[in-house]
Amino acid sequence: MLSAFIIATVAVVLAEMGDKTQLLAMAFATRFRWQTVLWAVLAATLLNHLLAVALGNVVTHFIPIDWIKLAAAASFILFALWTIRGDALHGEEKRQGSSPFWTVAVAFFIAEMGDKTQLMTISLAANEAVKIEGAGFVAKCQQIIPVWMGTTTGMMIADAFGIVVGIVLHKHIPEKAVKWVAALCFAAFGMIGLHDALDNLLKPGETCHHPYLLATAILLPLAMWGVSKIKTQEETEAGVPPA
Repeated sequence: MLSAFIIATVAVVLAEMGDKTQLLAMAFATRFRWQTVLWAVLAATLLNHLLAVALGNVVTHFIPIDWIKLAAAASFILFALWTIRGDALHGEEKRQGSSPFWTVAVAFFIAEMGDKTQLMTISLAANEAVKIEGAGFVAKCQQIIPVWMGTTTGMMIADAFGIVVGIVLHKHIPEKAVKWVAALCFAAFGMIGLHDALDNLLKPGETCHHPYLLATAILLPLAMWGVSKIKTQEETEAGVPPA
């Protein structure tokens, strides 16, 4: 059990370095308290990897993985626009019910669906099931828990590193620049995800969506710039000093 835990931890740490979820942690750390981001990542990872080790790819029998990836890509583009827009004007209380915790948790959960770390978790769990035979409760716990805890620990180590980097960036780089870097990261993930998901959903060799993706890639930064201008105008009217 200990060897399975160590193998799972090391494998995920290596796989997560430079992965989109680590970069998401970095981006969210520039917007929310690091404690909130870390707890949200933990909650999302525990649930996501539990599904991976317990159900394998059964979830994809109900919802095709390419549709999940398409939804994730669309959500990243919305996060890009939201990052530029911000939550509220300076000094304005956040709307009741808004929750940074759930924002981060849902984003991470969706991002992990079909990601290589989730697929790796499924593979490690299957391998452990072969090593430890049996269908009883104890056998199932021995098959599932070490891999589940190991992959979750690996994810937390890698994303904690991303959070630290995000905090450092936020302290040493102007807030406006940090927002744009984070938003552009979200936008890039969204466009890449849309391309990959549509390539898989459409017929092989079908490229009719490429012109639309190219147009979106051009218009999205313009939309972000427009949102930024509206935000700046609102802050000016409210007497908020520029960031």
